[in-house]
Amino acid sequence: MSEYFDVVIVGGGMVGGALAALLGQAGKRVAVLETALATELEPNSPYELRVSALSRASEHILRKVKVWEGIVKRRSAPYESMVVWDSTGSGEIRFDAADLGETDLGHIIENRVIQLALQERLLELDAVKVFSPVQFKNASYTDKGLSVELSTGQILETALLVGADGAKSAVRDWAAIDIKVTDYAQQGLVCVVQTELPHQWTAWQRFMPTGPLAFLPLPDPQCCSIVWTLPADQADAYVLQAESLFKQHLAQALDYRLGQVLSVSERAAFPLKGRHAAQYCAERVVLVGDAAHTIHPLAGQGVNLGLKDVAELAEQLLQDSQHWASFKVLRRYERARKADNALTLHSMEGFSLLFGNNMPVWQLLRNQGLSLVNQMSWVKGQLARHALGVG
Repeated sequence: MSEYFDVVIVGGGMVGGALAALLGQAGKRVAVLETALATELEPNSPYELRVSALSRASEHILRKVKVWEGIVKRRSAPYESMVVWDSTGSGEIRFDAADLGETDLGHIIENRVIQLALQERLLELDAVKVFSPVQFKNASYTDKGLSVELSTGQILETALLVGADGAKSAVRDWAAIDIKVTDYAQQGLVCVVQTELPHQWTAWQRFMPTGPLAFLPLPDPQCCSIVWTLPADQADAYVLQAESLFKQHLAQALDYRLGQVLSVSERAAFPLKGRHAAQYCAERVVLVGDAAHTIHPLAGQGVNLGLKDVAELAEQLLQDSQHWASFKVLRRYERARKADNALTLHSMEGFSLLFGNNMPVWQLLRNQGLSLVNQMSWVKGQLARHALGVG
């Protein structure tokens, strides 16, 4: 016998979990399908390789669904400053929370920590039921909506199917929604490092012709999560490089701003591709987060865009319950989010091309531009507020 839910969300990660919490606490019956739940952190467990830089706007969303306390009680690192500079010259720009009257510019948080806090919240909501481990297998249209088949053989009936299942979305494939893919021919190398000097609660980012290198502060004052964008073959070589040599290359690449790199965790690299779905919705089907779009990681906006999707979709659904999951409502969500996501996607690609250009004239313009903006407090403040999600 099948169960009925107002919405079935495929993917219970950061984006899908936040949507489930928003709808569940509003009283909608929600089913979440997840392949593997996150396991609780052990005391003093090593930092995870994958982290997110959450904006103030994302913090507000997570506070609204009552998971922020669950994040902070585990571990998070607020950063108070951001320093960005160009390796080809003296151009540099610095953002400080104090200049904006803010306590911080955002938080660096392990993805697993966010997922754990969301899982904890979903268990508190009677309207939400989590199915795991399970996969989306198939769906078919019925008179009242959709019949969703799980890999376990269970059947769920629903009015709305949400694809929050990442860049290789099975829901997107089932709905036959086209997606444009741009291969950047780059990989993002990630690891956790301990540095000679404290990170000063600052996010450090140096742009090099091969790609940006970011040192993101973690709760330990001398530990950072790094994301290094590199040509694919160079990233593979660095993953396999002897640790002593890699530490030297890493410290040098950051211009020794944090002194020597004392230790480094396991390393991993993942391919970087830009993706944007042709549509965000079909009849009784809608996409959020990476299922709809992925962007270059140089500004760390991926999860923030996904959470903005979630907030907009929940608002559109809840303010028009009379037409729950109607195509008209889903299209309103698409119109509200698609242009913003496309602008961010193309802006990040433009930044990547600009800072990857080795022509002397472009190097000169970049460095002069960074230095000029650093002196223009109003412009710098607007940029910082936009990144925070409060301007």
